[in-house]
Amino acid sequence: MRGLYARLAFTFIGMVSVVIFIAAIVLMIETHYHFLQYQEQAPILDSQMVALNHHFEMALIQSIIWTTAGSLILAVTVSFYIAKRITAPLIEMRRVAEEIRQGNVKQRVQIQGRDELADLGRALNHLTEQLEQQELLRKNLTADVAHELRTPLTTLKSHMEAFEDGIWEPTPERIHSCYEEIERLIHLVDDLHQLTRLESPEFQLSISKINLLKMVQRSVNQMEAAYLQKGVSLRIDTNQPLWMEADPERMVQIVMNLLSNALKFTPKGGCVTVRIQEKEEHIFLVVEDTGIGIPRTDLSKVFERFYRVDKSRSRRLGGAGIGLTIVKKLVEAHQGTIWIESEENKGTRVTIQFPKSFHDHLH
Repeated sequence: MRGLYARLAFTFIGMVSVVIFIAAIVLMIETHYHFLQYQEQAPILDSQMVALNHHFEMALIQSIIWTTAGSLILAVTVSFYIAKRITAPLIEMRRVAEEIRQGNVKQRVQIQGRDELADLGRALNHLTEQLEQQELLRKNLTADVAHELRTPLTTLKSHMEAFEDGIWEPTPERIHSCYEEIERLIHLVDDLHQLTRLESPEFQLSISKINLLKMVQRSVNQMEAAYLQKGVSLRIDTNQPLWMEADPERMVQIVMNLLSNALKFTPKGGCVTVRIQEKEEHIFLVVEDTGIGIPRTDLSKVFERFYRVDKSRSRRLGGAGIGLTIVKKLVEAHQGTIWIESEENKGTRVTIQFPKSFHDHLH
């Protein structure tokens, strides 16, 4: 920025100096010309008048010269001042950018005024805040993944050591316990892979005209056996075909994740209901259960990665806390919105609002 400061200052000085120099030359030439004209047109002047005219002309020319010199000094001073005022915010922004490049994302630009440079500073501060948030999410994600992997791996290690040392007999129940831990690891890796794909810039939906009712029925058919095994009833509270533009496979994935999540937290004898309805230009998909519910303080966090209302109970049920994150990403990819209403020990209602028509230019 020192180079920019010098270039700006000397550019201002050069421009102003040229203007002042030209103005001074023109004034001196015009002054001398008019005095000559006066002497030629006036009657014969005595020596005193000639001397007076000469001194008066010299006084004017010297005044022009001194004014020019003073103007040049003032121009140099003002040019350096203006160049400093212009480059100072840029120098500060460069300093902050260097700090950010070195990993210090807590730096911020001091903003003064409401001009374009101030807008640039605000944009840089906003970018820094986003980087700080992403860095925090990255650290949390790393810690959460490590935590999620540590538990099943520790369990598997202890089981294998007990088998190897002869402390335990490899009974079918204990082998099945190891199998469940391996399944948890597989599901976790698969969920992370899906989440990475959804957040990738290359991710695209395969949009077509679909009957949402058929997608829901397909998902219910796939989940029916798991619901029967646990003793939870599952029903579709509509038989009206609703057509919309969506990715059929991703739509099934959304419904499957919601049904799987509802099953985990609905006790035996409970009920899960799926409803779809049309209102004006939107289609609503609702999955409602009679499960354990979610505390009001946790509702705003359920879409975060690895967030679980009851971590010990969720881990025992096999959840990694990524399912709703994936659902939210897919819903947003379809230009929809999702929200949750819940009451502890009474149940949870997940509502998704989809546009009937998918606008490609928005995605």
